[in-house]
Amino acid sequence: MKKTALILFTILATLSIFGQDITGQWHGVLKVQGIQLRIVFNITQTDNSYRSTMDSPDQGAKGIPVRTTNYENSILELQLPSAGIKYEGILNKENAFVGTFNQGGQEFPMNLTRKAIEKEVVKKPQEPSKPYPYYSEEVTFKNSKANISLAGTLTLPKKEGSFAAVILISGSGPQNRNEELLGHKPFLVLADHLTKKGIAVLRFDDRGTSESTGDFQTATSADFATDVESAIAFLKTRKEINKKEIGLIGHSEGGIIAPMVASESKDVSYIVLLAGTGIQGDQLLLLQQELISRANGVSETEIKKSIQINKKLFEMVVESNDNQKLKTDLTNEMNQLLKKDTSTTITNGMSKDEFISMQINQILSPWMQYFIKYNPAPTLERVKCPVLALNGEKDLQVPAKENLKAIEIALEKGGNKKVSTKELPNLNHLFQECETGSPSEYAGIEQTFSPIALTEISNWILKQIK
Repeated sequence: MKKTALILFTILATLSIFGQDITGQWHGVLKVQGIQLRIVFNITQTDNSYRSTMDSPDQGAKGIPVRTTNYENSILELQLPSAGIKYEGILNKENAFVGTFNQGGQEFPMNLTRKAIEKEVVKKPQEPSKPYPYYSEEVTFKNSKANISLAGTLTLPKKEGSFAAVILISGSGPQNRNEELLGHKPFLVLADHLTKKGIAVLRFDDRGTSESTGDFQTATSADFATDVESAIAFLKTRKEINKKEIGLIGHSEGGIIAPMVASESKDVSYIVLLAGTGIQGDQLLLLQQELISRANGVSETEIKKSIQINKKLFEMVVESNDNQKLKTDLTNEMNQLLKKDTSTTITNGMSKDEFISMQINQILSPWMQYFIKYNPAPTLERVKCPVLALNGEKDLQVPAKENLKAIEIALEKGGNKKVSTKELPNLNHLFQECETGSPSEYAGIEQTFSPIALTEISNWILKQIK
Protein backbone atom coordinates (compact mmCIF):
# COMPACT_ATOMS: atom_id res chain seq x y z
CA MET A 1 0.00 0.00 0.00
CA LYS A 2 1.41 3.39 -0.94
CA LYS A 3 1.97 5.89 1.85
CA THR A 4 -0.53 8.70 2.01
CA ALA A 5 0.65 12.27 2.18
CA LEU A 6 1.31 13.64 5.66
CA ILE A 7 -1.34 16.08 6.79
CA LEU A 8 0.16 19.39 7.94
CA PHE A 9 -1.77 21.06 10.72
CA THR A 10 -2.21 24.83 11.14
CA ILE A 11 -3.05 26.16 14.58
CA LEU A 12 -6.40 27.95 14.48
CA ALA A 13 -7.44 27.33 18.09
CA THR A 14 -9.43 29.89 20.01
CA LEU A 15 -8.89 30.61 23.69
CA SER A 16 -11.87 28.44 24.63
CA ILE A 17 -10.38 25.48 22.78
CA PHE A 18 -6.92 26.08 24.24
CA GLY A 19 -8.18 25.43 27.76
CA GLN A 20 -10.27 22.40 26.87
CA ASP A 21 -10.32 19.45 29.29
CA ILE A 22 -9.33 16.41 27.21
CA THR A 23 -9.56 13.73 29.91
CA GLY A 24 -11.96 10.85 29.32
CA GLN A 25 -12.72 8.68 26.32
CA TRP A 26 -12.13 9.66 22.70
CA HIS A 27 -13.63 7.52 19.95
CA GLY A 28 -12.53 7.11 16.35
CA VAL A 29 -12.95 4.79 13.37
CA LEU A 30 -9.94 3.51 11.43
CA LYS A 31 -10.74 2.49 7.85
CA VAL A 32 -8.25 -0.14 6.64
CA GLN A 33 -8.55 -2.40 3.58
CA GLY A 34 -12.27 -1.84 3.25
CA ILE A 35 -13.17 -2.55 6.89
CA GLN A 36 -13.78 -0.26 9.84
CA LEU A 37 -12.02 -0.72 13.18
CA ARG A 38 -13.14 1.28 16.19
CA ILE A 39 -10.35 2.87 18.25
CA VAL A 40 -10.80 4.32 21.76
CA PHE A 41 -8.22 6.40 23.63
CA ASN A 42 -8.72 6.70 27.40
CA ILE A 43 -6.97 9.84 28.68
CA THR A 44 -6.35 10.74 32.33
CA GLN A 45 -4.41 13.63 33.93
CA THR A 46 -1.75 13.30 36.61
CA ASP A 47 -0.38 16.57 38.02
CA ASN A 48 0.76 18.47 34.93
CA SER A 49 0.97 15.53 32.53
CA TYR A 50 -1.37 13.14 30.74
CA ARG A 51 -1.54 9.36 30.56
CA SER A 52 -3.62 7.18 28.28
CA THR A 53 -4.44 3.68 27.09
CA MET A 54 -5.87 2.47 23.79
CA ASP A 55 -8.73 0.03 23.16
CA SER A 56 -9.53 -1.75 19.89
CA PRO A 57 -13.03 -3.14 20.63
CA ASP A 58 -13.45 -4.93 17.29
CA GLN A 59 -10.22 -6.85 17.88
CA GLY A 60 -11.00 -7.58 21.56
CA ALA A 61 -8.04 -5.51 22.81
CA LYS A 62 -8.31 -3.24 25.85
CA GLY A 63 -5.98 -1.19 28.00
CA ILE A 64 -3.00 -1.10 25.62
CA PRO A 65 -0.48 1.29 27.25
CA VAL A 66 0.28 4.50 25.35
CA ARG A 67 3.86 5.55 26.03
CA THR A 68 3.57 9.23 25.09
CA THR A 69 0.53 11.47 25.59
CA ASN A 70 1.16 15.14 24.80
CA TYR A 71 -1.42 17.92 24.52
CA GLU A 72 -0.23 21.42 23.76
CA ASN A 73 -1.60 24.30 21.70
CA SER A 74 -4.69 22.21 20.89
CA ILE A 75 -2.55 19.45 19.33
CA LEU A 76 -2.82 15.91 20.72
CA GLU A 77 0.04 13.48 20.16
CA LEU A 78 -0.16 9.80 21.17
CA GLN A 79 2.59 7.23 20.60
CA LEU A 80 2.72 3.43 21.07
CA PRO A 81 6.23 2.54 19.82
CA SER A 82 5.84 -1.17 20.65
CA ALA A 83 3.07 -1.40 18.03
CA GLY A 84 4.55 1.22 15.70
CA ILE A 85 1.51 3.48 16.26
CA LYS A 86 1.32 7.26 16.37
CA TYR A 87 -1.74 9.54 16.38
CA GLU A 88 -1.68 13.30 15.89
CA GLY A 89 -4.73 15.55 15.78
CA ILE A 90 -5.86 19.13 16.38
CA LEU A 91 -8.92 20.07 18.43
CA ASN A 92 -11.50 22.04 16.44
CA LYS A 93 -14.45 24.22 17.47
CA GLU A 94 -16.79 21.20 17.44
CA ASN A 95 -14.72 19.58 20.23
CA ALA A 96 -13.31 16.89 17.94
CA PHE A 97 -9.73 16.01 17.08
CA VAL A 98 -9.05 16.03 13.34
CA GLY A 99 -5.93 14.07 12.55
CA THR A 100 -4.07 11.01 11.28
CA PHE A 101 -3.38 7.54 12.60
CA ASN A 102 0.05 6.23 11.59
CA GLN A 103 1.13 2.60 11.87
CA GLY A 104 4.11 1.01 10.19
CA GLY A 105 4.70 4.13 8.11
CA GLN A 106 1.18 4.04 6.65
CA GLU A 107 -1.11 6.97 7.42
CA PHE A 108 -4.89 7.01 7.62
CA PRO A 109 -7.19 9.94 8.41
CA MET A 110 -8.99 9.45 11.73
CA ASN A 111 -10.99 11.91 13.80
CA LEU A 112 -11.72 11.52 17.52
CA THR A 113 -14.96 12.54 19.21
CA ARG A 114 -16.53 12.13 22.65
CA LYS A 115 -19.43 10.14 21.22
CA ALA A 116 -19.20 6.34 21.39
CA ILE A 117 -19.36 4.69 17.97
CA GLU A 118 -21.53 1.64 17.32
CA LYS A 119 -19.99 -1.18 15.32
CA GLU A 120 -21.03 -1.07 11.68
CA VAL A 121 -22.83 -4.24 10.67
CA VAL A 122 -21.98 -5.25 7.13
CA LYS A 123 -24.25 -7.96 5.76
CA LYS A 124 -22.54 -10.66 3.74
CA PRO A 125 -25.07 -12.31 1.42
CA GLN A 126 -23.71 -15.84 1.94
CA GLU A 127 -23.99 -15.75 5.73
CA PRO A 128 -26.91 -17.91 6.92
CA SER A 129 -29.50 -16.46 9.25
CA LYS A 130 -31.60 -18.15 11.90
CA PRO A 131 -33.66 -20.23 12.05
CA TYR A 132 -31.31 -22.73 10.41
CA PRO A 133 -32.73 -25.78 8.60
CA TYR A 134 -30.56 -27.98 10.85
CA TYR A 135 -29.62 -28.38 14.51
CA SER A 136 -26.99 -26.02 15.94
CA GLU A 137 -25.58 -26.70 19.41
CA GLU A 138 -23.04 -24.77 21.47
CA VAL A 139 -20.52 -27.27 22.90
CA THR A 140 -17.37 -27.39 25.01
CA PHE A 141 -14.74 -30.10 25.27
CA LYS A 142 -11.45 -30.57 27.12
CA ASN A 143 -7.89 -30.86 25.89
CA SER A 144 -6.47 -32.79 28.84
CA LYS A 145 -2.89 -32.60 27.53
CA ALA A 146 -2.97 -28.81 27.63
CA ASN A 147 -5.48 -28.56 30.51
CA ILE A 148 -7.70 -26.19 28.55
CA SER A 149 -11.36 -26.01 27.54
CA LEU A 150 -12.36 -25.45 23.93
CA ALA A 151 -15.72 -23.94 22.94
CA GLY A 152 -17.43 -24.38 19.63
CA THR A 153 -20.55 -25.11 17.61
CA LEU A 154 -21.74 -28.50 16.40
CA THR A 155 -24.23 -28.47 13.54
CA LEU A 156 -26.23 -31.61 12.71
CA PRO A 157 -28.70 -32.46 9.93
CA LYS A 158 -32.31 -32.20 11.11
CA LYS A 159 -33.14 -35.88 10.88
CA GLU A 160 -32.51 -39.07 12.76
CA GLY A 161 -29.35 -41.06 12.16
CA SER A 162 -25.62 -41.33 12.61
CA PHE A 163 -23.79 -38.80 10.45
CA ALA A 164 -20.39 -38.37 8.90
CA ALA A 165 -18.66 -35.38 10.46
CA VAL A 166 -15.88 -32.92 9.74
CA ILE A 167 -13.83 -30.75 12.06
CA LEU A 168 -12.82 -27.32 10.70
CA ILE A 169 -9.25 -26.16 11.48
CA SER A 170 -8.51 -22.46 11.11
CA GLY A 171 -5.57 -20.63 9.58
CA SER A 172 -2.80 -18.69 11.32
CA GLY A 173 -3.53 -16.08 13.95
CA PRO A 174 -6.15 -16.19 16.71
CA GLN A 175 -9.43 -17.12 15.04
CA ASN A 176 -12.89 -17.75 16.45
CA ARG A 177 -15.03 -20.70 15.39
CA ASN A 178 -16.19 -18.87 12.25
CA GLU A 179 -12.58 -18.09 11.24
CA GLU A 180 -13.80 -14.48 11.27
CA LEU A 181 -11.51 -12.00 9.54
CA LEU A 182 -11.87 -8.78 7.55
CA GLY A 183 -15.65 -8.83 7.83
CA HIS A 184 -15.99 -12.41 6.57
CA LYS A 185 -16.94 -15.66 8.35
CA PRO A 186 -15.67 -18.41 6.03
CA PHE A 187 -16.24 -21.30 8.46
CA LEU A 188 -19.83 -20.23 9.15
CA VAL A 189 -20.55 -20.33 5.42
CA LEU A 190 -18.68 -23.64 4.96
CA ALA A 191 -20.39 -25.29 7.95
CA ASP A 192 -23.81 -24.15 6.69
CA HIS A 193 -23.14 -25.59 3.23
CA LEU A 194 -21.89 -28.96 4.50
CA THR A 195 -24.62 -29.45 7.11
CA LYS A 196 -27.28 -28.81 4.48
CA LYS A 197 -25.61 -31.64 2.50
CA GLY A 198 -26.11 -34.04 5.43
CA ILE A 199 -22.64 -33.75 7.00
CA ALA A 200 -22.21 -32.84 10.68
CA VAL A 201 -19.68 -30.04 11.33
CA LEU A 202 -17.72 -29.09 14.44
CA ARG A 203 -15.98 -25.73 14.44
CA PHE A 204 -14.36 -24.23 17.53
CA ASP A 205 -12.60 -21.13 18.86
CA ASP A 206 -8.81 -21.35 18.82
CA ARG A 207 -7.28 -21.78 22.27
CA GLY A 208 -7.14 -18.46 24.14
CA THR A 209 -9.64 -16.94 21.70
CA SER A 210 -13.28 -15.96 22.28
CA GLU A 211 -14.78 -18.61 24.61
CA SER A 212 -11.86 -21.09 24.58
CA THR A 213 -9.29 -21.04 27.37
CA GLY A 214 -5.52 -21.42 27.07
CA ASP A 215 -2.62 -19.29 25.82
CA PHE A 216 -2.56 -18.71 22.09
CA GLN A 217 0.66 -16.66 22.09
CA THR A 218 2.91 -19.48 23.31
CA ALA A 219 1.34 -22.21 21.14
CA THR A 220 2.68 -23.73 17.92
CA SER A 221 1.03 -25.75 15.16
CA ALA A 222 1.92 -28.91 17.08
CA ASP A 223 -0.02 -27.62 20.10
CA PHE A 224 -3.02 -26.80 17.93
CA ALA A 225 -2.89 -30.37 16.63
CA THR A 226 -3.63 -31.62 20.17
CA ASP A 227 -6.73 -29.37 20.19
CA VAL A 228 -7.95 -31.13 17.04
CA GLU A 229 -7.24 -34.53 18.61
CA SER A 230 -9.47 -33.46 21.52
CA ALA A 231 -12.19 -32.44 19.06
CA ILE A 232 -12.08 -35.94 17.53
CA ALA A 233 -12.34 -37.52 20.98
CA PHE A 234 -15.36 -35.34 21.70
CA LEU A 235 -17.14 -36.31 18.47
CA LYS A 236 -16.61 -39.98 19.28
CA THR A 237 -18.73 -39.50 22.42
CA ARG A 238 -21.71 -38.27 20.41
CA LYS A 239 -24.31 -40.83 19.38
CA GLU A 240 -25.24 -38.71 16.33
CA ILE A 241 -21.76 -39.13 14.82
CA ASN A 242 -20.56 -42.08 12.74
CA LYS A 243 -17.19 -42.73 14.39
CA LYS A 244 -15.83 -44.33 11.21
CA GLU A 245 -16.52 -41.24 9.08
CA ILE A 246 -14.79 -38.36 10.88
CA GLY A 247 -12.76 -36.08 8.62
CA LEU A 248 -10.73 -32.88 8.92
CA ILE A 249 -10.83 -29.71 6.83
CA GLY A 250 -7.87 -27.40 7.38
CA HIS A 251 -7.46 -23.94 5.89
CA SER A 252 -3.96 -22.44 5.44
CA GLU A 253 -2.12 -23.34 8.70
CA GLY A 254 -5.02 -25.72 9.30
CA GLY A 255 -3.74 -27.49 6.18
CA ILE A 256 -0.51 -28.15 8.08
CA ILE A 257 -2.30 -29.32 11.22
CA ALA A 258 -4.73 -31.75 9.53
CA PRO A 259 -1.94 -34.01 8.17
CA MET A 260 -0.22 -33.91 11.58
CA VAL A 261 -3.31 -35.38 13.18
CA ALA A 262 -4.19 -37.74 10.32
CA SER A 263 -0.66 -39.21 10.23
CA GLU A 264 -0.95 -40.24 13.89
CA SER A 265 -4.64 -41.13 14.27
CA LYS A 266 -6.64 -44.03 12.87
CA ASP A 267 -9.80 -42.11 13.72
CA VAL A 268 -9.37 -39.71 10.76
CA SER A 269 -11.15 -41.07 7.67
CA TYR A 270 -10.21 -38.29 5.20
CA ILE A 271 -8.76 -34.79 5.10
CA VAL A 272 -9.34 -31.71 2.96
CA LEU A 273 -6.49 -29.21 2.64
CA LEU A 274 -7.67 -25.71 1.68
CA ALA A 275 -4.59 -23.68 0.70
CA GLY A 276 -2.49 -26.08 2.73
CA THR A 277 1.30 -25.86 2.50
CA GLY A 278 3.63 -28.41 0.94
CA ILE A 279 6.94 -26.54 1.26
CA GLN A 280 8.99 -25.54 4.31
CA GLY A 281 7.89 -22.41 6.16
CA ASP A 282 10.92 -20.26 5.39
CA GLN A 283 10.54 -20.93 1.65
CA LEU A 284 6.81 -20.19 1.80
CA LEU A 285 7.30 -16.86 3.61
CA LEU A 286 9.88 -15.69 1.06
CA LEU A 287 7.63 -16.65 -1.86
CA GLN A 288 4.63 -15.01 -0.17
CA GLN A 289 6.57 -11.81 0.46
CA GLU A 290 7.73 -11.61 -3.14
CA LEU A 291 4.26 -12.12 -4.65
CA ILE A 292 2.37 -9.78 -2.31
CA SER A 293 5.01 -7.04 -2.59
CA ARG A 294 4.86 -7.22 -6.38
CA ALA A 295 1.04 -7.07 -6.33
CA ASN A 296 1.27 -3.97 -4.11
CA GLY A 297 3.54 -2.16 -6.57
CA VAL A 298 6.87 -2.51 -4.75
CA SER A 299 9.84 -2.14 -7.08
CA GLU A 300 11.80 -5.22 -8.14
CA THR A 301 14.93 -3.72 -6.56
CA GLU A 302 13.22 -3.36 -3.19
CA ILE A 303 11.71 -6.85 -3.43
CA LYS A 304 15.12 -8.38 -4.15
CA LYS A 305 16.72 -6.51 -1.26
CA SER A 306 14.00 -7.57 1.21
CA ILE A 307 14.17 -11.20 0.08
CA GLN A 308 17.94 -11.27 0.60
CA ILE A 309 17.59 -9.84 4.12
CA ASN A 310 14.80 -12.18 5.20
CA LYS A 311 16.49 -15.21 3.66
CA LYS A 312 19.56 -14.55 5.81
CA LEU A 313 17.44 -14.07 8.98
CA PHE A 314 15.40 -17.23 8.31
CA GLU A 315 18.56 -19.25 7.72
CA MET A 316 19.81 -18.17 11.14
CA VAL A 317 16.54 -19.37 12.71
CA VAL A 318 16.62 -22.72 10.89
CA GLU A 319 20.22 -23.42 11.92
CA SER A 320 19.86 -22.34 15.57
CA ASN A 321 19.17 -24.48 18.61
CA ASP A 322 20.01 -21.79 21.17
CA ASN A 323 17.40 -19.08 21.61
CA GLN A 324 19.57 -16.67 23.58
CA LYS A 325 22.41 -16.90 21.08
CA LEU A 326 19.94 -16.56 18.22
CA LYS A 327 18.56 -13.37 19.74
CA THR A 328 22.06 -11.93 20.03
CA ASP A 329 22.97 -12.97 16.49
CA LEU A 330 19.76 -11.55 15.02
CA THR A 331 20.27 -8.27 16.89
CA ASN A 332 23.83 -7.94 15.59
CA GLU A 333 22.75 -8.82 12.06
CA MET A 334 19.93 -6.25 12.03
CA ASN A 335 22.22 -3.56 13.44
CA GLN A 336 24.66 -4.24 10.63
CA LEU A 337 21.88 -4.16 8.04
CA LEU A 338 20.60 -0.79 9.27
CA LYS A 339 24.14 0.56 9.36
CA LYS A 340 24.77 -0.48 5.75
CA ASP A 341 21.35 0.52 4.40
CA THR A 342 20.63 4.10 5.41
CA SER A 343 17.49 4.13 3.22
CA THR A 344 15.58 1.92 5.66
CA THR A 345 12.77 3.91 7.29
CA ILE A 346 12.05 3.34 10.98
CA THR A 347 8.43 3.72 12.02
CA ASN A 348 7.43 7.05 13.54
CA GLY A 349 8.01 7.29 17.27
CA MET A 350 10.37 4.32 17.46
CA SER A 351 14.06 4.32 18.25
CA LYS A 352 16.40 2.04 16.30
CA ASP A 353 16.65 -0.32 19.29
CA GLU A 354 12.86 -0.48 19.65
CA PHE A 355 12.47 -1.17 15.94
CA ILE A 356 15.01 -4.00 16.04
CA SER A 357 13.48 -5.44 19.22
CA MET A 358 10.00 -5.47 17.67
CA GLN A 359 11.25 -7.28 14.54
CA ILE A 360 13.22 -9.85 16.52
CA ASN A 361 10.40 -10.56 18.96
CA GLN A 362 8.16 -11.44 16.00
CA ILE A 363 10.77 -13.82 14.58
CA LEU A 364 11.48 -15.39 17.99
CA SER A 365 7.86 -16.11 18.89
CA PRO A 366 7.32 -19.86 19.43
CA TRP A 367 4.83 -20.03 16.57
CA MET A 368 7.06 -18.24 14.03
CA GLN A 369 10.17 -20.26 14.87
CA TYR A 370 8.21 -23.50 14.54
CA PHE A 371 6.64 -22.39 11.26
CA ILE A 372 9.94 -21.27 9.70
CA LYS A 373 11.58 -24.61 10.50
CA TYR A 374 8.65 -26.91 9.75
CA ASN A 375 8.70 -28.97 6.56
CA PRO A 376 5.27 -30.57 5.98
CA ALA A 377 6.53 -33.15 3.48
CA PRO A 378 7.67 -35.91 5.93
CA THR A 379 4.31 -35.71 7.72
CA LEU A 380 2.37 -35.85 4.45
CA GLU A 381 4.32 -38.98 3.52
CA ARG A 382 2.78 -40.72 6.56
CA VAL A 383 -0.83 -39.82 5.71
CA LYS A 384 -2.69 -42.90 4.44
CA CYS A 385 -6.32 -41.71 4.35
CA PRO A 386 -7.92 -40.03 1.28
CA VAL A 387 -6.77 -36.45 0.70
CA LEU A 388 -8.30 -33.56 -1.26
CA ALA A 389 -6.01 -30.53 -1.71
CA LEU A 390 -7.48 -27.35 -3.18
CA ASN A 391 -5.83 -24.01 -3.90
CA GLY A 392 -6.95 -20.81 -5.54
CA GLU A 393 -5.14 -19.94 -8.76
CA LYS A 394 -4.57 -16.37 -7.50
CA ASP A 395 -3.52 -17.29 -3.95
CA LEU A 396 -0.52 -15.08 -3.10
CA GLN A 397 -0.14 -16.37 0.46
CA VAL A 398 0.10 -20.08 -0.31
CA PRO A 399 0.83 -20.14 -4.06
CA ALA A 400 -1.04 -22.96 -5.77
CA LYS A 401 1.45 -24.48 -8.18
CA GLU A 402 4.38 -24.79 -5.79
CA ASN A 403 2.35 -26.12 -2.89
CA LEU A 404 -0.06 -28.46 -4.68
CA LYS A 405 2.86 -30.08 -6.49
CA ALA A 406 4.82 -30.53 -3.25
CA ILE A 407 1.77 -32.00 -1.49
CA GLU A 408 1.17 -34.42 -4.33
CA ILE A 409 4.81 -35.55 -4.44
CA ALA A 410 4.96 -36.14 -0.67
CA LEU A 411 1.72 -38.15 -0.57
CA GLU A 412 2.74 -40.27 -3.55
CA LYS A 413 6.17 -40.88 -2.00
CA GLY A 414 4.39 -42.30 1.04
CA GLY A 415 2.35 -44.61 -1.18
CA ASN A 416 -0.99 -42.82 -0.83
CA LYS A 417 -2.97 -43.37 -4.04
CA LYS A 418 -6.20 -41.77 -2.76
CA VAL A 419 -5.16 -38.22 -3.58
CA SER A 420 -6.94 -35.48 -5.51
CA THR A 421 -5.43 -32.03 -6.07
CA LYS A 422 -7.03 -29.12 -7.89
CA GLU A 423 -6.19 -25.50 -8.67
CA LEU A 424 -9.40 -23.46 -8.82
CA PRO A 425 -9.37 -20.60 -11.36
CA ASN A 426 -9.65 -16.98 -10.26
CA LEU A 427 -9.77 -17.69 -6.49
CA ASN A 428 -7.61 -16.14 -3.77
CA HIS A 429 -6.33 -17.47 -0.43
CA LEU A 430 -9.80 -17.20 1.13
CA PHE A 431 -11.36 -18.95 -1.89
CA GLN A 432 -13.10 -15.78 -3.03
CA GLU A 433 -13.49 -14.85 -6.69
CA CYS A 434 -11.05 -11.95 -7.07
CA GLU A 435 -9.13 -9.60 -9.36
CA THR A 436 -5.47 -9.90 -8.30
CA GLY A 437 -5.41 -12.19 -5.26
CA SER A 438 -3.83 -9.50 -3.07
CA PRO A 439 -4.83 -9.60 0.63
CA SER A 440 -5.79 -5.94 0.27
CA GLU A 441 -8.83 -7.11 -1.75
CA TYR A 442 -10.24 -9.57 0.82
CA ALA A 443 -12.39 -7.17 2.80
CA GLY A 444 -13.83 -5.38 -0.21
CA ILE A 445 -15.09 -8.57 -1.89
CA GLU A 446 -18.76 -9.24 -1.16
CA GLN A 447 -18.39 -12.99 -1.60
CA THR A 448 -17.14 -14.94 1.41
CA PHE A 449 -16.56 -18.38 -0.15
CA SER A 450 -16.80 -19.36 -3.81
CA PRO A 451 -19.81 -21.65 -4.49
CA ILE A 452 -17.57 -23.58 -6.88
CA ALA A 453 -15.12 -24.33 -4.07
CA LEU A 454 -17.93 -25.24 -1.67
CA THR A 455 -19.33 -27.73 -4.19
CA GLU A 456 -15.88 -29.26 -4.82
CA ILE A 457 -15.47 -29.88 -1.09
CA SER A 458 -18.92 -31.33 -0.42
CA ASN A 459 -19.02 -33.52 -3.55
CA TRP A 460 -15.64 -35.04 -2.71
CA ILE A 461 -16.58 -35.72 0.93
CA LEU A 462 -19.87 -37.34 -0.08
CA LYS A 463 -17.94 -39.72 -2.34
CA GLN A 464 -15.70 -40.74 0.59
CA ILE A 465 -18.60 -41.60 2.90
CA LYS A 466 -20.79 -43.62 0.52
